[in-house]
Amino acid sequence: MPNESSASFGSRPNILIVNCHDLGRHVGCLGAPIETPQMDALAGDGVLFTNHFCTAASCSPSRGSIMTGRYPHNNGLIGLAHIGWEIGAQEVTLPMYLNAAGYSTHLFGVQHEHNEAARLGYRHIDESRRDAYGATELLTGFLESVRQPGDKPFFVSTGFGEPHRPYGREGYDNDDPDKVTPLPYLPDKPGIREDIAGLHGLIYRVDECVGQIVEALDRTGLAENTLLIFTTDHGIAMPRAKGTCYDPGIGTTLMMRWPGHFDGGRRQEELLTNCDLLPTLLDLAAARTPDCVDGRSFLALLDGGDYQPREDIFAEMTWHDKYNPMRCVRTPTHKYVRNFGDRPLVYLPADIYVAPAGEETRDEFYATRRPQEELYDLEQDPLEMSNLIDDPDHAEVAERLRKRVADWMLETNDPLLYGDVPPTARQRERLEERQLDN
Repeated sequence: MPNESSASFGSRPNILIVNCHDLGRHVGCLGAPIETPQMDALAGDGVLFTNHFCTAASCSPSRGSIMTGRYPHNNGLIGLAHIGWEIGAQEVTLPMYLNAAGYSTHLFGVQHEHNEAARLGYRHIDESRRDAYGATELLTGFLESVRQPGDKPFFVSTGFGEPHRPYGREGYDNDDPDKVTPLPYLPDKPGIREDIAGLHGLIYRVDECVGQIVEALDRTGLAENTLLIFTTDHGIAMPRAKGTCYDPGIGTTLMMRWPGHFDGGRRQEELLTNCDLLPTLLDLAAARTPDCVDGRSFLALLDGGDYQPREDIFAEMTWHDKYNPMRCVRTPTHKYVRNFGDRPLVYLPADIYVAPAGEETRDEFYATRRPQEELYDLEQDPLEMSNLIDDPDHAEVAERLRKRVADWMLETNDPLLYGDVPPTARQRERLEERQLDN
């Protein structure tokens, strides 16, 4: 049922989600060594969630969880949409829920949940501009056309292609590789510096466009009744990040601003998963959240209600551009990862494998095989470098988290319980066309 506190806000807000590719938490307000003044200002005006995670460090599966409030292996989107994986035909998406709740629903720019955006339930779609500048122009044009309060409340999803690879593109303000700060979980090598410098150029563009969107909301008078959400699908496209269950892969940016309601520069440290976003928004829209939704509303966390913090969050990988099955649980203090099959120590998605950072690390990461289980003490080892699974002093926590993952897989009827999850004939054909199959 909807949270009763949603009525305390009066009229239901417009909802605007800005979702970019492959950003992780690489923003200044979350401690990354990069200047992102517009995103930092948004966090300073709104609410910043410092422990928000995705369900999978892969584009389509993560975005599918935002759209359905369900884990990838529950909603069917366990691999990339352009390869052929899809949200299940019986799944209900966020636009569908909000259509029924009386919202007008719009998509501008990028989505990566379905090859046919109309099947996601949006009533109005314009994917003609997929870069940050173009998508922002589409969005701001829409905002300038809105005539509220007579109009319906709106739900808008705006997607930016940046900062997805390739890095180092012309037309972006790329950094000097010699002056960037190395990533703490990777060696300091020239190819990695080169990629960081190019990544920063794309993030600067995203940051600029966030500022343009905030300015447009303020200029049009829509800010006061619009919940602005900025987020991303998963971690940056660097080794040991995208495509893994390490924190640089599953840790994501989430910030919200709704003047007079969600503001003041608050920082919330509670564990959240992007499955939780859908039920939270349904509460705000005074719509019912079905029992099949895996996420939990955190509206009470925002409005001062009775909120029971999560003890843990789950993440997974099944397919990206290769088969990469793993399941994990993360608590505030520990991470347990269950790996399946004989795989490289660290999987590199294709866009990373062929890039300078991949060239610097793939010999090391592909020379060693992945352990069946991994356990990390995040308080003592936040970079997840020391696997404690065989440490007698950590046997109790290992067994507890091992059981937690096993129980979660049983409760959700995880297909990995029955063996490998092969691609369909169509998916295999597309994988082979790209020479990406195992």
